[in-house]
Amino acid sequence: MLNSIIDAKFGKENSNINLFDNVLNVDLLIIDDLGTETVNDYKIEELFNIINTRLLNQNHKITKTIISTNLTPEELFKMYTPRIGSRLAGNYRFLRFFGEDLRMRKLKKNAE
Repeated sequence: MLNSIIDAKFGKENSNINLFDNVLNVDLLIIDDLGTETVNDYKIEELFNIINTRLLNQNHKITKTIISTNLTPEELFKMYTPRIGSRLAGNYRFLRFFGEDLRMRKLKKNAE
């Protein structure tokens, strides 16, 4: 998602110029596996813009965002800067899920 937004902002061919507006305005945005992407300053800035716009209702509509990650809150602060970390910590509810990895269970079952 972040790569596509950056590509569109820099005018790369075959990029979706409406993606950023769609991400800001969709009723429910799900960001899956935050922290698995290669991070750079552009991506951090775009992620900040997305989170901040949606939190502050700068798009003039109520929007919800769900973020999944394997990172701890401390790792989020370190990887994405305190600006993003504080918004996540202050505005999102952290839920921890425990249990066996379903992919690994399926792999074990298929190996038997």
